[in-house]
Amino acid sequence: MLIIVFVVSGLVGYWAITKVPSLLHTPLMSGTNAISGVTVLGALVAAALAVTMSSTILALAAMALAMVNVVGGFLVTGRMLAMFREKKNRGRM
Repeated sequence: MLIIVFVVSGLVGYWAITKVPSLLHTPLMSGTNAISGVTVLGALVAAALAVTMSSTILALAAMALAMVNVVGGFLVTGRMLAMFREKKNRGRM
């Protein structure tokens, strides 16, 4: 049952993202940083409550991948916001 939910949610997510215009991809990614933060918190809880070594490793891998997503989202958001700053202030973040 969980695999069916995973596959259906993946297909619905792919379908929803392909319908978004390319101009909105960066703001959409910026908005999902909060969701990725929740994912990091969930992975942290899973790592803390892990019983076996393999589940601990999987939880730590999930936390690392979610952090890559959060950091990448903030970098892209910073670059996007820099486009709207004055030219003399573009180098500063």
